[in-house]
Amino acid sequence: MKTGAMLGDAPTGPDETLLRLVASALATLSRLRTVPNPVYPAKVQNAYNHLVLHCLRRGTDPPGSVPEMVRWGAERPLEAWPLDLPEELRAGEAVLVDPQTRLPHQLCLEWEVNAADPAAELFENDRILEALAVCRAAKAPRAYTAFRALLTSRPVLTGAELALLGGDPECGMLLHSVIKRCYEPAPASYLRGGVYRQCERCRCLMVPLHRGGHLCELDRCRRDGTDGTGVELSPEKGGVFQLSRPLRMFVTSPGLAETDLEAGLKEKYGIQAEMWPQYDAYDLRVPLPGGRHWAVDVKDRVNPVLLARTLTPFRTEPPYDRAFLVVPRYRFRENEAYGRQFRRNLPDEMSDRVTLLDDRAFLRLVGDAVASHADTHAEGGRHA
Repeated sequence: MKTGAMLGDAPTGPDETLLRLVASALATLSRLRTVPNPVYPAKVQNAYNHLVLHCLRRGTDPPGSVPEMVRWGAERPLEAWPLDLPEELRAGEAVLVDPQTRLPHQLCLEWEVNAADPAAELFENDRILEALAVCRAAKAPRAYTAFRALLTSRPVLTGAELALLGGDPECGMLLHSVIKRCYEPAPASYLRGGVYRQCERCRCLMVPLHRGGHLCELDRCRRDGTDGTGVELSPEKGGVFQLSRPLRMFVTSPGLAETDLEAGLKEKYGIQAEMWPQYDAYDLRVPLPGGRHWAVDVKDRVNPVLLARTLTPFRTEPPYDRAFLVVPRYRFRENEAYGRQFRRNLPDEMSDRVTLLDDRAFLRLVGDAVASHADTHAEGGRHA
């Protein structure tokens, strides 16, 4: 995640703009903790009004209310909406709202914003960017690395743990006020039988289902068949806090893929990658034999078109020989055209500056580079 990059808007058609309005409204509704006055925020009412007018112009029955617009999001695949969208943006049978939890899917949050880094846009001048500014001013790159590791590995904290971070020498002493604003009280609706449940894999809170059981909200855990039991977490006097949802989706989820890649490099080839170098210039700097370095940004995104349209160049410091965009393999399994759709929508100026690979393919390429260098070194030794 390159939070320091400039994030430009990609050109879109009017129906794409409408879809973005609706997605933003659905996300806004999901974040409400109390009933506002008026009942629906202006952003929600505006999106609903635009959708109704759009349907009437097309001679299509519109949703009769905001709740019915939400039902559309949960029950109608994008390809069934009265919108003129390119085929690759219709996302097949994908819906914007999870019909089981009634929370926006990650796809909805990706539509909400128009940037390569949704978390950076949603929290501009706050949270992530504030942490970067504080660490740069203090000349403390390790504090920023520890901050990113915290958001990846500990998406849920008890009140006591959150308070104790203020004395943590790695990042808490410098960034405690920023960290506290990254976390929000866990909703009481997540309690079942007096306890919360954390996903065993990602450690996020699981969402209780009306029919019983729990569901992790992260795509990576659902797709890998994480069960609905989880690990019990009892509420305490100080309360339970979780990262705000955009941070869970766009920092914790890809952060887990980043640390998985880091572990794979070390386990397979003994390579220790540098994580989030130079205040998040890119995600991993991978040292290779012969003094070369590869730069890697990891994205765990549903829609390759939205990702490609808004991709920006990697920062050039620290320097690297090749740049890679790495996406977890399960995204390619879900959408066999992921790579083709990405390349077709990549801006011309980016086409020869970054290579898209899934995580397994990237590890194999690193292995080939290591083996090639060893063979060349051995051949040179024989001729010496």
